[in-house]
Amino acid sequence: MMYRLFPSLLLCFFCACGSPAESQSTSDAAMMVEPTTPVYQDLSVAEFAERIGGDNTVLLDVRTPGETARGIIDGAIEMDFRATNFAEQLKNLYPSKTYLVYCASGGRSGRAAKMLNELGVREVYNLAGGYTAWSKQ
Repeated sequence: MMYRLFPSLLLCFFCACGSPAESQSTSDAAMMVEPTTPVYQDLSVAEFAERIGGDNTVLLDVRTPGETARGIIDGAIEMDFRATNFAEQLKNLYPSKTYLVYCASGGRSGRAAKMLNELGVREVYNLAGGYTAWSKQ
């Protein structure tokens, strides 16, 4: 009697598991889905400079007041990353604009750029090397 049930159980097992082709196509489809949060892009000094002054573009300096006192890129809006209300200030920015963000070396501005992305801003660029790289050019 057991020998008669075994083929039926085996057939049920294989039908329930599905074919490898089905699972492969499912994973391919999942890989094709674009992330919902855009990712900011790091730019060289030359690439960053080319974008300054563009239509609908905002230049954002996220260094401290002490750092900006030593120099700033003309036209930049100062918004201290270390300020307690920095995240709230970012929420007041327009997500439809393009943001060029920089700090002293690129770390804080990278984090600020990521925060902007998380707020729905699609066009965000970070100055690789920050103001330090900028001032050497």
